Amino acid sequence: MTDSRSNIAALSDQLADAVEAASASVVAVHARPRLPSTGVHWRDGVVVTTEGTVRQEEDITVSLPDGKRISATFAGRDRGTDLAVLRIPTGSLGVAKLGDPAVLRPGNLVLALGRLDEDGPRAAFGAVSATGGKWRAWKGGEIDRWLQSDLTIYPGFGGGPLVDSTGQIHGINSGALSRPLATTIPVGTVNRVVAQLLERGYVARGWIGAAMQPVRTDEGGGLLLVSIEKDTPAAKAGLLLGDVIVALDGKSLESFDQLLDVLSGESVGKKLSLDVVRAGKQRKIEVAIGERPRGRGRGGR
Repeated sequence: MTDSRSNIAALSDQLADAVEAASASVVAVHARPRLPSTGVHWRDGVVVTTEGTVRQEEDITVSLPDGKRISATFAGRDRGTDLAVLRIPTGSLGVAKLGDPAVLRPGNLVLALGRLDEDGPRAAFGAVSATGGKWRAWKGGEIDRWLQSDLTIYPGFGGGPLVDSTGQIHGINSGALSRPLATTIPVGTVNRVVAQLLERGYVARGWIGAAMQPVRTDEGGGLLLVSIEKDTPAAKAGLLLGDVIVALDGKSLESFDQLLDVLSGESVGKKLSLDVVRAGKQRKIEVAIGERPRGRGRGGR
């Protein structure tokens, strides 16, 4: 019994040490009325938080671990992955110690951290419940790894880190990507989005300017064009309402996400070859992929 109590006490101390270590790079973000959110000092001078908690782009401040409150500058946001980036003066606090989310397995103990004021960090305790490969959030953003836990994302914890038992940070916690589950935006996704937001203030995504819905065809899957906007890549390529796209660059169309995978930021300016069924006959149409207008949701491809 004594050994058991000793082991529990040792684990408890280890988790408390992990909170202390990780919280050195965790700040409170004051970018909405009343309730602050949490942010992580991801790299020197760069704070990452969740996009949904940044309601204002001016007069933003952050509270540091020592209680000092400093001004922050809005750098950009990406609704698709629920991430936002702020700039603060370099050297303001320690930089996050990042881990590798790929090493986490269901059952591993993890912590969610929050900081709402100068009173110190707050923590929630739980376990990894599921992991997996790349997936697409309902907001349209591509997430590099599925990382779900049974942690409770308390009010103000959004934008805070997922921390392992050694104090390493494996990503940013969001309650908005996969309701009502606690989902973590993994390190790889955060790094990719942060780089784009710092460069241009938004994440570029490909766009052809047509709305579609999945249908079944004799060949398998397909996408039926239900609307086409004027002066868009789809219109300029000669696509028409009622056309059914059955293949992309010679590959059979298996799902709507297959098209979304093609329309990445790297695809802008490239040509996409479509196999289209029109009036019962199949033809090839080449479309020059444009950049999706800012603020455009998932529905406008």
